[in-house]
Amino acid sequence: QVQLVESGGGLVQPGGSLRLSCAASGSINIIYNMGWYRQAPGKQRELVATITTAGGTTNYAGSVKGRFTISKDNAKNTVYLQMNSLKPEDTAVYYCNVVVRVGTSVSDYWGQGTQVTVSS
Repeated sequence: QVQLVESGGGLVQPGGSLRLSCAASGSINIIYNMGWYRQAPGKQRELVATITTAGGTTNYAGSVKGRFTISKDNAKNTVYLQMNSLKPEDTAVYYCNVVVRVGTSVSDYWGQGTQVTVSS
């Protein structure tokens, strides 16, 4: 089994910053990809950013490009999301996602979610 522990959400004013963290643990052989998704009330879950663990290739949603930065610490099996210049429309529950090999199987796992609220 794989466990994901997220932290760093909260309430911030427009223009402010937050940093999310997600640590993966368990019977992991290889982590292929780590990422962040978000879901606002009444909307579908959407991709925010992803990063490959091998080469560090990143991918961002257009709405966050230039404001958010995804990074990783392979030694700690941890992915971060630095969010700057936050806007009210960034308000959502943010979910960590990892694609891992456990034994001979490749699966993806989700964190429990952390609330980010951008409001004055």
